[in-house]
This record gives sequence, structure tokens and C-alpha cells, in this order.
Amino acid sequence: MTKVREIYDALCRIAPPALQLSFDNAGFLVGHADAEVKTVLLSLDITGDVIDEAGEIGAQLIVSHHPVIFHPLRSVTSEGEGALVLRLIESRIAAICMHTNLDIAEGGVNDMLLEKLGAVCEGALDEDGCGRVGQLKEPMPLPDFLSFCKDRLHVNALRYVDAGKAVKRLAVMGGAGGEAMHCALARGCDTYVTADVKYHQFLDAAELGLNLIDADHFCTENPVMPILAEKLRGAFPEVEFRLSTRHRQIISVY
Repeated sequence: MTKVREIYDALCRIAPPALQLSFDNAGFLVGHADAEVKTVLLSLDITGDVIDEAGEIGAQLIVSHHPVIFHPLRSVTSEGEGALVLRLIESRIAAICMHTNLDIAEGGVNDMLLEKLGAVCEGALDEDGCGRVGQLKEPMPLPDFLSFCKDRLHVNALRYVDAGKAVKRLAVMGGAGGEAMHCALARGCDTYVTADVKYHQFLDAAELGLNLIDADHFCTENPVMPILAEKLRGAFPEVEFRLSTRHRQIISVY
């Protein structure tokens, strides 16, 4: 019989909690540690739809990237900010959330993003260990790389600045990484792929000569979830690990 605590321990070996950044709230956040687990749903986020999906497939545990409890909760009610937590508790579904520790860990979010984009990793992008820097095997014109990036990440649109350079030395940071743009420049990168880029960051990239690509928060982080599922299947062959089929890129473009 596999217990929640055993799966949490395995996840801690994959993405040690000590790696998480100081603002974060990764970890075992909801449920009973000794509860039996037969089915696990993996999703980048825990939303109402994801909780419904977990209930429908009989999952006892949801493993997500983004924490279901992030800012301090003052209440857990059906109408407040703790409504999702209440639903999990009432449904007897546990929640384990591996966030910035999974970003930083070897084989985590950023390694998988860089691999998806065809680059060979050379190391971390910033001093915290977030992001990655790597080289493409052959230079690629930016229009070709944009098409490749859109296809590989299954993103419905890209926002970008074209600095007039081919793509060869690439930096990535899954999720909101616009503030690390200058780290990409310092590492000699011609192109930086991240998400949630602000207007002034696009302006700066154009002035400084950096191809800057916003490939959506969900789409730059979600590539890790199938990898995480495979690792857990290898560790717990008696447990069914399923990827959410309902949670996907939330932002539409017209």
C-alpha cells in the first residue's frame, strides 16, 4: 500500500525542498500523510476543473507545480480564497506542490524547457540556479525558431522582439522570467525564451539587441509534467499516474 508520504518523499528526492526560493510555499500542502494512494493526477495548477477531474478518476492525490496555498490564508471557506483548499479537504484529496524547487532541480522545469527547444545545457542562468543557458547544434534564423518554438511548446501565440540575430546561444526560464533578461545578455545569449514579459522589458531587449520571446507561462512550464509522471511511475508501478486532460493554456488570443 502506497501512502501520500512515500510519494512526497520521492518528489523531494527529485526536487529537494531546500532548493525552493525564500518567497515560495512548495511542499505537502493538503491531506493526510498516511492516506493510501492508488491514483494520482498531475497538473501544472490545481483549479476547480482539476479537482473535478481528480474526483471523476478516483484520485487520492494531486501533484502540481504551482502551490494551491501561496499567500497566507486567513480563512478556508466556500466563498473565500481558501475555497479550493476546502474542496480538496472535503473530497479527501491530498495536494503536493513542487514549485521553484522543481524549477531549479536537475531534470526539472528549465532543463525540460531547454531540451524541448533543442539546446544542449551549459548551466544555470542566474545565481539562484533558475533558468538555463545552452547552445543549439546549428544556428537557426529567428522566424524558423519561432515556428519551432510554437510547435514544440504547443503555444497558441508568441510575443517577441526581433533583434536581427539568428538563434544560437539560448537562455530559458519557465514562467515569469522577464527580470532575468540581463542575465541572458551577461551570459552572451542572443535569444531568451520566458513568459509574462512586460512592455518595458521588450523595449530594453530591442535596445540591447536580444531576441526576446514570451511563450506563455503555462506552455513554458508544462513540459516537465510528463517527465515527472514517468519518474513517479518508475518509482511506484502499483500506482496509476495520470496527466490532466482538462488543464491547458488558459490565455486565448483573438
